[in-house]
Amino acid sequence: MCEADLVVTRQRPQPAEIFELMRFKKPQLDRKRHRLDSALTIADLRRVAKRRTPAAAFDYTDGAAEEEISLHRARRAFRDIQFNPGILRGVGDVDTSCEIFGGLSALPFGIAPTGFTRLMQTEGETAGATAAAAAGIPFSLSTLGTTSIEDVRRANPHGRIWFQLYVMRDREISYELVRRAAAAGFDTLFFTVDTPVAGARLRDKRNGFSIPPQLTARTVLNAMPRPWWWWDFLTTPKLEFASLSSTGGTVGELLDAAMDPTISFEDLQVIRGLWPGKLVVKGVQSVADARKLTDLGVDGIVLSNHGGRQLDRAPVPFVLLPEVLREVGADTEIALDTGIMSGADIVAAIALGAKFTLVGRAYLYGLMAGGREGVDRMIQILTEEIVRTMKLLGVASLGELTPRHVTLLPASGR
Repeated sequence: MCEADLVVTRQRPQPAEIFELMRFKKPQLDRKRHRLDSALTIADLRRVAKRRTPAAAFDYTDGAAEEEISLHRARRAFRDIQFNPGILRGVGDVDTSCEIFGGLSALPFGIAPTGFTRLMQTEGETAGATAAAAAGIPFSLSTLGTTSIEDVRRANPHGRIWFQLYVMRDREISYELVRRAAAAGFDTLFFTVDTPVAGARLRDKRNGFSIPPQLTARTVLNAMPRPWWWWDFLTTPKLEFASLSSTGGTVGELLDAAMDPTISFEDLQVIRGLWPGKLVVKGVQSVADARKLTDLGVDGIVLSNHGGRQLDRAPVPFVLLPEVLREVGADTEIALDTGIMSGADIVAAIALGAKFTLVGRAYLYGLMAGGREGVDRMIQILTEEIVRTMKLLGVASLGELTPRHVTLLPASGR
């Protein structure tokens, strides 16, 4: 074959062929829809949220305690894994549903309890509860939520709703919240044990973050590029809390005034007597405590260091999971939160033995990015990532995920 035989034959461009190759995308005139559709990951939603939310409110969500070491370690732990896929498994259809705490969830994650939620974006818990209902996943309401127990149930009349309980200095406040949640048909109570006092949220202190927001020269300057946030805040109903009648002060001051460092196992037994549904202890951070709680007959535990917002340098729940699973996995259900930023993180947690996961910051990033539609987009992103990761691993259901699918690599604070 001579060199001349390799010369490409050229022709004049044919307009018909050019137009056949060109496909013009229909412009998206809805600016909210455009920015949400452009967010392909939870990190993308975070960037949108940061642009649209005043620094104090955004940092309350984004930040953690002291040097934020716990949060960074938790996220690094999810990155420092190796997935081990199988091949030729037949994964045309993937089942992401699971059973947790006596009921079904369409996905292996639910929305975690978050405080002061309407301060992040005015649709607040209503956006989270309705989005969760549409997706068929549980929604958790915090004691420090900004929508009442009854209004959250009205927003989500048929879905699974869980209540996260802090034990207050005035015990009767906590007891009444338990009664109201039971009367409203909440099916699971998260008895939270990692907040006897407020962690040192240094971003909040530096921002002068308070409830309600205080206007200073700094906050006014920061708000000027975000007039929509202040318009929403000033033209919607006043913030109301599930348990606090007084809302003046910094977040740390509010928590320290409300929480009781004398909380004990006796309080757990009192709540057990009041609560008719599933009782789950949230904030477990050791094998010994997991064993004791299981022996006491709780219905489940949540391995959590409160998103790194309480004790800095606390154990990383994802790293702690295998050891806790070996000790109590046959006796109780184990859920997990802290550090989850992708569907792959969730798949890794399920593979290592968690029955369920909770997402807090990811939910709030979506909320700040676009209200209810932003929460829907957050759920969609995580769902697509879960399904894709499962298919690439060669598993067709959550039950097929096992520890052999994940290798924990060195580092990650272990």
